Amino acid sequence: MGVPLRPVAARSVYREVAPPPALADVVACGWHGRTGWARPLRVLPDGCADLVWDGAALTVVVTVGAPLRLWVPASAARVGVRLRCGAAAAVLGTAIADLPAVLGLDELWGADARRAEEVLAATADPAAQRGILEALVARRDAVPDRRVLAAVHALGAATRTSEVAVGISERALRRHFVHAVGAGPKQLHRVRRFQRFLRLLEPLAAGRATLAGVAAGLGYADQSHLGRECRRLSGSSPAALVRVAEKFQTPAPPARHDRTHVPSHHRRAL
Repeated sequence: MGVPLRPVAARSVYREVAPPPALADVVACGWHGRTGWARPLRVLPDGCADLVWDGAALTVVVTVGAPLRLWVPASAARVGVRLRCGAAAAVLGTAIADLPAVLGLDELWGADARRAEEVLAATADPAAQRGILEALVARRDAVPDRRVLAAVHALGAATRTSEVAVGISERALRRHFVHAVGAGPKQLHRVRRFQRFLRLLEPLAAGRATLAGVAAGLGYADQSHLGRECRRLSGSSPAALVRVAEKFQTPAPPARHDRTHVPSHHRRAL
């Protein structure tokens, strides 16, 4: 689920799997993990929403503006599905801007969520639990706003929000974004660019890239701009995140942990 602040324990695991083709428009991935040791987990903003089963309850976790701290016990095992950025509002049936960072799914879906919790509690296999969550999402028969999805995709590569054009006015696009994502295009652009920076931690740690070069390549005004954004969105400096990534630059295969480990393609938690 992100970059830990100390070496990963071997017993901490995390795996992601591709969604079923029928859900690819609304689900980014399914995942399951085991905590390994008790700690406060720092969830980084990525604009997505996760449906999470922790063995006791189904919750919705949304991060779009700032890192979120969640305490997880050593024995925690969790299964989830990550809803695509821009698709969560259609699936959940409510504006993302109206949701707190963590919410019990039964507050949105009532009896349907409670029935799913009963089935999940009676199921031990993570793959089967993930299938239950995917079936729960499929029953929503959600149709996300294609213009928002197109804009979100464009923001993933753009260096400026002005580069995004999906056939509607800037004001209308912002209104749709606040509903579907929980933030306007500019805020999401900051988050998506930060996520692209996190994907470059490995070459930075290996000395194949420099912070100044990465900052320029991602469209930051300068290295100081990257530093300010990094602190706002993670609470750590770029150099601190690189130092964490350096711990994984060893011949031994890195152990997995919640959401992802440093060399992986996706970061969300520390």
